Amino acid sequence: MKKDANNNNLRNIAIIAHVDHGKTTLVDALFKQSGLFRENQETEDRLMDNMDLERERGITIAAKNCSVDWKGTKINILDTPGHADFGGEVERALSMVDGAILLVDSSEGPLPQTRFVLGKALEAGLKLIVVINKIDRPDARCEEVLNEVYDLLIDLDADEDQLEFPLYYAIGRDGVAGKSLDEPMENLHCLLDAIVEEVPGPSYCEGEPFQMMVSDLSYSDYLGRLCVGKVINGSVKAREGLVCLGDQGKQTSLNVTKIQVYRGPGLVETDEVEPGEIVVLAGIDDVYIGDTICHKSDPKALPRLTVDEPTVSMRFTPNSSPFQGQEGKLVQSSKIRERLERETMLNVSIKFEEATNGDGFIVKGRGEFQMVILIETMRREGFELCVGRPEVIFHKEDGKVMEPIEHLYVDCEEEYTGIVTEKLSQRKGRMLAFVNHENGRARLEFSVPSRALIGYRDEFLTDTRGTGILNSLISGYEEYRGDFAERHTGSLVADRIGEAVPYALFNLEPRGNLFVTPADRVYEGMIVGEHNRDNDLNVNPCKAKKLSNVRASGKDDAVVLTPVVPMTLERAIQFIREDEMVEVTPENIRLRKRTLAAAGRKMEGKKAKA
Repeated sequence: MKKDANNNNLRNIAIIAHVDHGKTTLVDALFKQSGLFRENQETEDRLMDNMDLERERGITIAAKNCSVDWKGTKINILDTPGHADFGGEVERALSMVDGAILLVDSSEGPLPQTRFVLGKALEAGLKLIVVINKIDRPDARCEEVLNEVYDLLIDLDADEDQLEFPLYYAIGRDGVAGKSLDEPMENLHCLLDAIVEEVPGPSYCEGEPFQMMVSDLSYSDYLGRLCVGKVINGSVKAREGLVCLGDQGKQTSLNVTKIQVYRGPGLVETDEVEPGEIVVLAGIDDVYIGDTICHKSDPKALPRLTVDEPTVSMRFTPNSSPFQGQEGKLVQSSKIRERLERETMLNVSIKFEEATNGDGFIVKGRGEFQMVILIETMRREGFELCVGRPEVIFHKEDGKVMEPIEHLYVDCEEEYTGIVTEKLSQRKGRMLAFVNHENGRARLEFSVPSRALIGYRDEFLTDTRGTGILNSLISGYEEYRGDFAERHTGSLVADRIGEAVPYALFNLEPRGNLFVTPADRVYEGMIVGEHNRDNDLNVNPCKAKKLSNVRASGKDDAVVLTPVVPMTLERAIQFIREDEMVEVTPENIRLRKRTLAAAGRKMEGKKAKA
C-alpha cells in the first residue's frame, strides 16, 4: 500500500546501541533539556529503567516508550534493549518508528549487539542519525570508531541514503552534543533539531480507515489489559466500534474504554488520535502482539509482526525437592503454566510447550540470559520451580542436523589470548580475526556453536582474571560440528538430609570447591560442591565431630573454612550438566540431581552403559 501523506506534527524514533553505551542516560538528558521537568525539579537517574532488575543490573531489558515536545513537534522516543537476547523487544519497538539514533561508544566502537540492532533498523528502512558517545573517555578513538561504523554499514548492505547519515559527538552523562569535536558543546539542542529535520514524519494513506498494529501489551490494576501500538492509517475516538483481526483473520469485537498517549515517561488521556501516533488502548482483553485493530465497518488486516525464531530451550518443572513449598507461595504446575502463558502474551520472542514426557514445560527463547531474567522475575513473584540446563534448538535440512552458530568477539589482555584460543578450539570454535591493539589488549573473533558458550562465560572470566570482555550474536545455522566435553569436573552430592556442619565441610574442602556454608540445609541428591575429578561423589556434609573424654593437643582448634562464592542464577545454570537441575525459590538457589536418590542414579548409570 503506497503511503501518500506524512504527519509532520510527529516524529517517532528509537535509540539503538550495544549494552552500556549510554542509551538510557541520553534519554534522561533529552527529558531535562526539552522542558519536560520544571527547573530544579528532582528526578531519578535512568528514569526509563523502571524495573528492579534493570536498576540492579544497569541494563535495559524491556523496550519502553516516552515522548518530548521540541519546538512544536512531538517526538516519541523508544528506549530499546542492547542485548541480543532481548532482540524480540528491539524488533517490536522498531515496528513503531520511522528513524533511529545509533549510539556508539567512542572507545569500544560497534560491538555484536550494535550489529544486530543496526541490521534490524536497516531492514526496516529507517533514517539513521549516528551519535558517537562518551567522547570524554581517556581511551576515546573517535576517528577509528567512525570508520568502523562505515565498515559495519557497508557490511550490512546499507544503501547510499543510509550511508549519508548526520553525525554527532556527545557526552550523554553531561547532556551535551555537537557536530564536531572542535566546537564547544553546551546542550543537546542540535540533536533534537536533527531529529525534527532529518527524521520524516510518520506516513499514512489519506482516506483509509483506522488501522493500528499491536506492538506491545501491558497491564494496569485500574484499567485492565493495555494494548500499545502505532496508528498506521486513519484516526480513532474513545468508545468507537472497533474489531481486532487476529491470526488467520479471526475477528473479535472490542470495547475501548480509554485512549492514552505518551507525555514524558507517563501517559495522558486523549479523545482522538491522529495517524502515526503511538497510542495505548485500555479495556481490551482478547488481543495479542501482531494483531491489527481497525474500524468494525471496514476491517483491513496489516502484515503481522514477526520476529526471529528462538535458539535456546530450557525445561521448567515444579519443585520436587524435600523442601518443596517451604519458601515460595506459588508451587503448583498450573500456576507455572499460567505465568508462562502470560509471558508469551507480553514477549513475542518467548514460546513454551508441554514436555513430551509430561514432566514440566519446555520454554524457548533467544538466549540463556533472557531465560535467567524470566526465572529471576518469577522467583521474585513468589514462584518455586526447578529448571534444567539450557539446550540449543537444532534444525534439520536435507537430512543433516543444523545448529545455531555465533559470531564471538573477545577483548582481553594479550597474555591471555593463548588460553582463550585453546579453550574455544576445544569447543569447536574457529578463529576468524586477530587484532593486536597497541595498548596491550587484543581483539579476537571466532565462529563458535551456541552450545559452546553455555557454561563457558565463567570459565572465560577465570582464565582472563576478570579482565576479558565477551560478546556474541547469532550468525546463522551450520551443520553440526561434533561433540566436545562441556565440563571436566564432577559434582559433590549430599547423601542425606540435614544441616551442613563446619567439621564435615572442612574435611570435604580437599575434594573440590564447596557451594554451601555451615548451617545451610541440605538433602539427598543436592549438589554441595564441584568435585576435582570428572566423576560424581556422594558425601556427607552433616557429619559431626566425634566427641570423647580424652583431650589432646590441637583437638579444640577452630575450624577455618575457605569463603564460599555466593551462588547466582547465571552461575548455577552454566554449571549444571544434563542430569542436574537448579532449584529456584524466593530465598535460595540450590543445585540438585534430577534423580535425588543415590540408588536411583546408580541404576540409571547402569542402564546408560548397557
